[in-house]
Amino acid sequence: MLRVTSLNVNGIRAAFRKGLPDWLQAQQPHIVCMQEIKISAADLTDDMRHPGSYEGHFHHAQKKGYSGVGIYLNPRAQAVTEGMECEEFDAEGRILRADWEKLSVISAYLPSGSSGDERQNAKYRFLDHFEQWIKDLMKEHRDTGREFIICGDWNIAHHEADLKNWKGNLKNSGFLPEERAWMSKVLGELSWVDVYRSLHPDTTDECYTWWSNRGQAWAKNVGWRIDYQIATPGIAATARHASIYKEERFSDHAPLTIDYDWTL
Repeated sequence: MLRVTSLNVNGIRAAFRKGLPDWLQAQQPHIVCMQEIKISAADLTDDMRHPGSYEGHFHHAQKKGYSGVGIYLNPRAQAVTEGMECEEFDAEGRILRADWEKLSVISAYLPSGSSGDERQNAKYRFLDHFEQWIKDLMKEHRDTGREFIICGDWNIAHHEADLKNWKGNLKNSGFLPEERAWMSKVLGELSWVDVYRSLHPDTTDECYTWWSNRGQAWAKNVGWRIDYQIATPGIAATARHASIYKEERFSDHAPLTIDYDWTL
C-alpha cells in the first residue's frame, strides 16, 4: 500500500511543537504533503528538513511567515519541482510536485478569500491559472499514463454535506456558488476524482478537516471539509482506505490520510 497524508500545518514550527514528528513515526505515510508551513528556508531546522527517515522538500513564499508548502518523502522522488509557472502565485509558495516513474504527487495550497474582496479576486485569478495547469496534468495523464494525486487545502467546501453551517455560509468565501461550480467542473468536465468522497460518499459530521478558532467550533464540531486528495481516475480507483485523524491536534486542520493499492 502507498500511504499519502495531506495536512495544513498552519505553521510547521507549531505543528512540530505539538508532536507531528511522533505521529509521522507512528503512522508512517510514504508521502506527506503540507500546506501553510509559514517558514523561510533559513529558519528550517535539520529536524524539520529530515524528520526520521523522510527527505523534505519545500516551496517557500517570498513573504516571511506566510503560506508555503512542503513534502516529506520516503522513498525519495526522482524529481521535485516548484510552482505552476505563474509569477503572482508562485511567489506565494503554493505548489510543489514530486515525480516517480509513473506517479506524481502535488502539495497545493489554494488561496483563501475570507479576508476581503481583494483576496477573493486573487483567489479567482488563482483558480483560473490552476484550472489550466490541472488540465495540462490531465492531458499528460492521458498521453503518457502518468497518474497524479493533488493533495492540499483547497479552501472550498464543495457540497452542503461538506460543512456544518452551510446555510449561514452561502455568501462567504469557501462556499460561494462560483467556487462550488468551479469545483464541480474540476470533478466533472475535467475528470478529476475526489478520492475521499469516492470511499465515503455519504459522510457529513465525520468528513470535516478544518475548524475555525472562534466560537468553540472544534468542541461543537462546526467544521468544513476543505482538505482533499484529488486524483486521476486510475490511481483514484486503487484507493482502499481514508481516515481523518482527530485524536490529537497539530493545527486547526486535521490530517487526511489515504491508502492506495499502489507501488512506487
